Amino acid sequence: MTDSADDTGGYPAARLRLLQDGAAGGPGRRAALARLTDDWLAALLARAATEAGVTGVALAAVGGYGRGELSPRSDLDLLLLHDGRDGPGAVAKLADHLWYPVWDLGLELDHSVRTPAEARTAARDDLKVQLGLLDARHLAGDPELTASVRTAAYADWRESAPKRLPELHDLCQERAARQGELQFLLEPDLKEARGGLRDATALRAVAASWLADAPRGGLEAARTRLLDTRDALHLVTGRATDRLSLQDQPQVADALGAADADTLLRETYEAARTISYAADVTWREVGRILRSRSVRPTLRGLLPGRAANRVERSPLAEGVVELDGEAVLARAARPERDPVLVLRAAAAAAQAGLPLATHAIRRCAAAADGRPLPEPWPAEARDELVTLLGAGAPTVPVWESLEVEGMLPRLLPEWERVRCHPQHNPVHTWTVDRHLVETAVRAAALTRRVHRPDLLLIAALLHDIGKGLPGDHSVAGADLARTIAARLGFETRDTDVIAALVRHHLLLIETATRRDLDDPATVGAVADAVGDTGTLELLHALTEADALATGPAAWSTWRAGLVADLVGRVAARLAGEAEPDTNGADEPTAEQERLAVEAGRTRGPVLALHTRTEAPAEDGAAPPVGVELLIAVPDQPGVLPAAAGVLALHRLTVRAADLRTLDPIGDGRVLLLSWRVAAEYGSLPDADRLRADLVRALDGSLDIPARLAERERAYARRTRPALAPPPSVTVAPGTSRTATVIEVRAQDAHGLLHRIGRALEGAGVCVRSAHISTLGANAVDAFYVTGTDGRPLAEEAARELAEAVQNALV
Repeated sequence: MTDSADDTGGYPAARLRLLQDGAAGGPGRRAALARLTDDWLAALLARAATEAGVTGVALAAVGGYGRGELSPRSDLDLLLLHDGRDGPGAVAKLADHLWYPVWDLGLELDHSVRTPAEARTAARDDLKVQLGLLDARHLAGDPELTASVRTAAYADWRESAPKRLPELHDLCQERAARQGELQFLLEPDLKEARGGLRDATALRAVAASWLADAPRGGLEAARTRLLDTRDALHLVTGRATDRLSLQDQPQVADALGAADADTLLRETYEAARTISYAADVTWREVGRILRSRSVRPTLRGLLPGRAANRVERSPLAEGVVELDGEAVLARAARPERDPVLVLRAAAAAAQAGLPLATHAIRRCAAAADGRPLPEPWPAEARDELVTLLGAGAPTVPVWESLEVEGMLPRLLPEWERVRCHPQHNPVHTWTVDRHLVETAVRAAALTRRVHRPDLLLIAALLHDIGKGLPGDHSVAGADLARTIAARLGFETRDTDVIAALVRHHLLLIETATRRDLDDPATVGAVADAVGDTGTLELLHALTEADALATGPAAWSTWRAGLVADLVGRVAARLAGEAEPDTNGADEPTAEQERLAVEAGRTRGPVLALHTRTEAPAEDGAAPPVGVELLIAVPDQPGVLPAAAGVLALHRLTVRAADLRTLDPIGDGRVLLLSWRVAAEYGSLPDADRLRADLVRALDGSLDIPARLAERERAYARRTRPALAPPPSVTVAPGTSRTATVIEVRAQDAHGLLHRIGRALEGAGVCVRSAHISTLGANAVDAFYVTGTDGRPLAEEAARELAEAVQNALV
């Protein structure tokens, strides 16, 4: 027992000194904290046993504390064992003398009091108890009590493993479904998310069963990395938390010596990916072993001699066979003589929907050191890569296996830059590397729509390869894509197409949702950038695949329709034809005309609300439901800010909007505003109430700015401020010949569009049309404005207008 922990007064001071020691950290500090706590608890037990008059007891640590890994704010998981000879009252008194000093120090305690027999019974009834006992470590008292419990726990675990391992696997899957995958979360739970510390503990339990073992390469280092990160998180926050929140990441990164929060996230993701991969391989092996145990006894009774033990190998490709549910190398395969074998095996595995065996990748990786792929790649290698990417969803686990085993960087060195690269835009579901693979998966379903599926799949894989480089990632990515495509063996004209697709992969979606498609300059600019109909066809498919792979907020029937409309117009321009008839999409519908006529007749606003349902998604996900709000109002100052303010007051979130002016009706022009909105919560407001408030807003009797300011103050009291970059307001040059385009990018917020509208009205410009788009928490809005003379603004006036809008949003 150390002098620093010989009593309750000494332990807190010694603990504090240890945690404040900047030179200490990592596994050494966790072990030192565990030893310090061991000594303190041993002294407590000795004193408590004497005061309670109890003998035949032992104190054991279980769980993480049992492994000697005590983080700064970890619970103390303790098991008080007794031989049952003393009465319940005496044991209860002993427990009180032991637990209360722990609670008095404010330490979290997870405790139980049992005899060895009771501990064994509890473990048989509760899987979590059984897993905890596998890490039981003696602290004080009778060591034979602890040894008997530990020995029984391991014996019972190994005996019951065929039954309990599937139960453990189910628990891991349920937790993953609840918590998500650590390697993709912006605010991950280091313990509970898939690939976190719970999964690492589960792998230890599998190894303890003697039934299977996890791949050891990098696993312990990954687990240590997560533990170090959790330690730093505990010290930074002063709380027992496992969630690495955005606001804490910079301080945690600094505590760990990481360059910045992105570096911290990337290292955390890499650790989680290693653990996730090890879990996939391990659980696959467990399943294989359990299946063999359940099937082979039957087979042995039916088949003579060695036939009962023979495992069938089914050919998949040259040098690749299926064996027991995995793609493995054939016995005659020679990867040292066949550098394309790893790609052939990966493509065959993905096409068959099978995992690629770890040992197959490792054999190919070892052989690649002696004979890498020639540059440019032979046609077979390029074809196998395209085949791998075209397999759809089964591509993902095969690709991740190549990556974790270190094979991928040898094939595509540029991949290292985007590997585990975080994306802070909440619209994105994945890290950059996984998003690229997911885009290829989505593109695989669209290959029947294009004349060159190979170019589509390669462009999908590379479209964001420039992220992480200085400047526009599309420009940087195009240069990288050209280099990579040439290395893959594509001809010059094909590398030009791939580079163009990467350069312009955002062109269609941004133009369709933020620009006026009726403006000839819009279609002309896209036609000039794309160049030919073949590239346009590929770009259309890439745009859809990219959006689908981004997240549910990035694609919808509405966005698909806008992009298709733009593509039709550009195709006609490239073919030298008149722009196609879009079925009246640019002409007012019958309902819009009716509303406009009514607005012109009554000289007041007219509204219509309609619930809209998107077409079912291809993946079977539940289709989102939105609301379309049509407003027709005689042209007058303040319509846009008034309408936007009324929607904000009624807690309607604007997902998209379009404003345009209809030809003179009656005594003047009519503005038609088409909104796609959703209620923040509760039911939708009544259209009559919306109209009444809009009338009041237009005549000045409803003070919208004051009402919105009051609501914003109340909202700020209930929520913490979001970490978001400042708004950006720019002039989009060369976008239109008939108007000045002001583009606003900002964090979506209550009354944002109202503030923008007020700034535009205050500047005395005319809003000819507006195109509002919201993706997750980000709003990207484009406003086509003119002066009072109906002409585009002069350069200086446009710049001043952008500054005025920017100032209104700060």
